[in-house]
Formats: sequence, C-alpha cells, structure tokens
Amino acid sequence: MQREKIIDKPLSKYPYPIPSREEILGVLRTSEAPLAANDIAEALSIKRQEREGFFKRLAAMERDGQIRLDQRNLYQLTHPSNFVGGRVQGHRDGFGFLVRDDGQDDLFLPTGEMQKVMHNDRVLARIVGYDRRGRPEGHIVEVTDRANKRVIGRLLNENGALIVAPEDKRIGHDILITQNTKKAKVGQVVVVELTDFPSRHSQPLGRVVEVLGDIDDPGMEIEIAVRKYGVPHEFSQAALDDAARLPDEVRPVDIRHRVDLRDVPLVTIDGEDARDFDDAVYCEPITVGKGDGFRLIVAIADVSHYVHPKSGLDVDAIERSTSVYFPRRVIPMLPEKLSNGLCSLNPHVDRCVLVCDMVITARGEIKAYQFYPGVMHSSARLTYTEVAAVLKNTKGPEATRRAALLPQLQNLYGVYKSLFAARQKRGAIDFDTTETYIVCNAQGKIEQIIPRTRNDAHKLIEECMLAANVCAADFMKRNKHPGLYRVHAGPTAEKLENLRTFLRGMGLTLGGGDSPHASDYAALMAHIRDRPDAQMLQTMLLRSMQQAVYSPDNIGHFGLAYEAYAHFTSPIRRYPDLLTHRAIYAVLQGRKYTPEAPHGVDLNTALSPRARTMQQADDEKRGRTRSNNVAIWEELGLHCSANERRADEASRDVEAWLKCYFMRD
Repeated sequence: MQREKIIDKPLSKYPYPIPSREEILGVLRTSEAPLAANDIAEALSIKRQEREGFFKRLAAMERDGQIRLDQRNLYQLTHPSNFVGGRVQGHRDGFGFLVRDDGQDDLFLPTGEMQKVMHNDRVLARIVGYDRRGRPEGHIVEVTDRANKRVIGRLLNENGALIVAPEDKRIGHDILITQNTKKAKVGQVVVVELTDFPSRHSQPLGRVVEVLGDIDDPGMEIEIAVRKYGVPHEFSQAALDDAARLPDEVRPVDIRHRVDLRDVPLVTIDGEDARDFDDAVYCEPITVGKGDGFRLIVAIADVSHYVHPKSGLDVDAIERSTSVYFPRRVIPMLPEKLSNGLCSLNPHVDRCVLVCDMVITARGEIKAYQFYPGVMHSSARLTYTEVAAVLKNTKGPEATRRAALLPQLQNLYGVYKSLFAARQKRGAIDFDTTETYIVCNAQGKIEQIIPRTRNDAHKLIEECMLAANVCAADFMKRNKHPGLYRVHAGPTAEKLENLRTFLRGMGLTLGGGDSPHASDYAALMAHIRDRPDAQMLQTMLLRSMQQAVYSPDNIGHFGLAYEAYAHFTSPIRRYPDLLTHRAIYAVLQGRKYTPEAPHGVDLNTALSPRARTMQQADDEKRGRTRSNNVAIWEELGLHCSANERRADEASRDVEAWLKCYFMRD
C-alpha cells in the first residue's frame, strides 16, 4: 500500500513537498549524462534534510522501470520504448482503455488501474500481459497530465460525508468534498475544483467553487453540458471591449472600395427561428456560350472586416471555433453585436459582404466565378416554409404577397434543379434523414418532438451554398494559398469489410470493390429506399464512413464527390469559414495570409501526440516535409475539428436529457 502511495500521489506523510515524477524525469531528460541522486536533488533545490521522501520516490520510479541505475550507481532514463503514452478513455462500468499516441491497438485498463486516473488523463504505461479476451493490458506508471481540474456533478450525503457524483459517468470516482464555502445544499448541481487527485487507495478530494442550482431548474441541462464538455460560454473582457468599440451600423468608410450591390434584390432564406443571417442569394438567367444558364450571387457576411487576427474577438472565436446550438439557446462564436447585428444580413439595412459571383450552365456546371468585397441591402427576410409555398403554387396567396420577388425565386429554383442534377450525375451521397425539432415550454422543458421535413427551399439554399464552397476551395487551390479544406476520406478497409459482411447477411451488395466511389453508396441507397428497414441500413452505411474534418491537406470530399471543398458560407458561426475569408482576401490583395496562435490558445495542444505521430508517418510515406506555416494550418484544422465534435456532443447530451425527461411521464 505504501508503495502505491509513493507511485501515485505526493508523499503526504512528509511535512515538505516531494518533487513529482515528471519533474525528476525532466531533469534527466535535459542532462547530457547520468546523474547521482544528490545531483538530481541539487537540480531540484531539495534541502539535504528533506531528501528521504525524494530518495523513496527515486526507488519507486526504478521499480516501475521509469529510470535505472548504471554500474556507477548513477540514474538515467530507461529506454522510452518500454513505455506507451496515450490518453485514458473511461467507461461507465469502471474499466477503461489507453488510446495510444502511436496509433496501435488500445490497451485495456482494468478497474484497479482506473482507480489511479480519471477519464481523459494523459499517462505513461507499460504492457503487462493480455486479458482473457486477448487484449493487451496496461499498467499505469505515470500520470503526465491531469485533464479534469474541475468536475460537475450532484452533491450527495454519504454516511455523513459530502461527496459529488460526477455527471460524466466515464469518471468513475466520487469526489470527497473538503470545503463547501458556497453553502451548497445536498441534491444541488455543483462545480468542484479538485485539490487532490485519485490513487489506487484514495479518492479525489475537492472544494465546491460554483453552485448551479437544483437538477430540475429550467435550463440546468445546458448549464451541465457546457461545463461537462468544457464549452466556453462567457466572453472575455477583451472580446467584449472589442465589440463595444464597433459601430452600430455600416459607415461610409466601411464601404469604400466595395462593389455596390444595394440595387440587387438579394434575399435571405432561413428557418422561422433563425436569429443570425449570414448568407443572401440572388439569381438571374443569362446566356452561357450558346446555351442557357444562370448568374448566381451568394453574398456572405464579411466577418473578417470586423474580426481581426490576434484581437480579443479573434482569440475568443478560435477558442470556441463554432457556435453551439441547444433547444431554446445558442452559445454564439461571436458576441451578439456581431452575430445578430453588424454581421447579420438583416432586411433593409446596409451590410458588408464577401461575394461569390458565379456563372452556371443549365447542366449545373460552374463555368466561371469571382470573389469580391461588396455592400448589400437585403430586400427581404424569407423563411423556408414561405419560399416552398411560393414555389409549390406560383398563383397562391404567398406568391401574391411576394409578387415582386417571384421571378427571382423561380430563377433560384431553376439553378437549384441544374445543380441538383449535376450532384446526382457525379454520384454524391444524399442521406435521407429526418431531423427532429424540439418544442419547449417557458420552463425549457419539452412540450412535443416533431419531425423537421426538408422542403425544396432547404435544398435550394443547400445547393447554392455548396456551389459557393466549391468555388472557395478551387480559388485557394488554383492560387496555391494554404487554407482549411473540408475533407472527407473514403471508408477504411476494416470498416468496409465489416459493412460488406453485414450487407451480405441482408442479401445486399455494395459495388466498387476495395475502393468504392460515392456513387456506389448512392446506388445502394436508391436500391434500399423503399425497404421497411431502410433507416437501419442507411445508418449502417453512414457509420461505415469516416468523419469529415478540417485539414490543409486536400484529399477531396468523398460523400459530396468533390475534388476540393471548403467551408466559406458561415463565418458568423464557424471559425474555419472565417479563415477561408482571410485566405481569399489575401489572394485578392496579392499577399499571403499566415495565421498565428493567438494569446490564450496554445495550438500545439490541438495536435495530439497520436495525430502527430500518424501525420509524421504519412509525411515520410509521401516524402513530404512540412513548413511551419502548413503545420499551423494543420493544427488549426485539428483544433476546429475537435471543437466541432465537442459542440455536437454537448448538443446531443442536452437533447438526450430533454427527451428522457419528456419520456419519463
């Protein structure tokens, strides 16, 4: 028992602090030669009368194989190949896994090992054997980084002692409360700051630093989710100061050197509950070559005009990377003065925009495009329901009310049909999913859950945005300017084999051999569409594919069947779109845009050791070297991708909570 205390936590039996294992290893890493125990102690400024605990820690590290004594009784690092580094992934049943940095198979961590650590901690471990299922099993020898400095959960009374049961069930430790200065009551949801971390023989200790309220309070599920997943939900003072200095409306100086589109009847088309409008569209018929075609204008809010690199607004925006959407609440990427004001294309006001102006043939081919800064004056704020009604009945009451805009809406519908036909021709996958819409009451609880059906207006805007995004990617690619592409790799060999095995059991086949194309998926989707188990089959097809991510390495978009694709159309709510705008402006101005790590956000932490190792292996395979500029873009892509997943997980968590609450009755 005493040995485990030496290994896993400070030696509290001593009245003085003992250096951590990482501090000791740090001395040996920076030394060019092996060191005596007293030399290490000197380097760490340990007084002679305080070295007993330090010597015991050295002995424990030697027993665990972290360091070794040579023939001269000098300490040196053990060969690093004896250890496996990675991130701990907890399971609600008490065991866990070590997700290895080198990309090899995860190590199984039994319950005894998980008692020393918490979910998401970074550790060094050694392989000690295999469990009865043949999985490699790990023994944790060092915790290199504690991920959970604060934990959210419910305050409970257990045999007279106050504990907090974490909301995240992957954290398998109840936290013993040593200080309750916030006077939290039993049953309330609280935030705990850890003052002592767990070991095999002791539970973590903490003090209550915030009381959120009772579990049934309105909006509590959101308060829990933002803290559980670490979603930034308060703007820094620097960002608020930046926003306060911005004007309330577009000024003459803002529109200097911009193309004036205020006489063009651009419109926004969004949902009834939308609050920020970052895209506007306009379409007119033109002659393209010897045939018919369209001029399509997609105008996007010019966020980069107001949010400058390394500003307070920029630091907060990159930290968030995306807006997070919950039922009845949005945590925006930018303060409301921008997201609902200056950068929202509200009707009948001037707004600065970055424009993608396209020439599209009747077959849906983009023959030409150009980007330029503009100023617009939205003619109308339309909804999907309204536009769908106009298109369905051009002589009905909605069409009569919007008679002045009817020709333009018909032109937009025409370009949509051309673009959609081109999508089907290239074989893009079109998953037929039904989204649900949660209707809440004044207390924030669900009143009903209804399906949100996609009509022609949804599809129209989607095709227009896809066209602009493709042009943005092509613009960066043609001009050889680095940027973030939205990439989607094809299925891995393992996932493909699992899918084919499943489909064979259902009497189905996916074409394309070892390298299926998106069109093979699309063909199978069309084949199963009328089957009663179509939803389940579609889910299996979707799960066989990899996640779309942001990367400067353009490998194309498998699902959409594009050679190059980027996000350009939502800079109010997605940081990668803002980066794309800056890259486009750099090309237009004949310069290069090189992003930097802003203060307060360490981009080096965005690229995990595992990702870095796999990236280096891929670079060696391709014979490629990375400049610092490309490395920064790479890390930005990983950072934004990770925060996108964080936002999705937080949103799903809240929806699951609300649905369970709804179904309880």
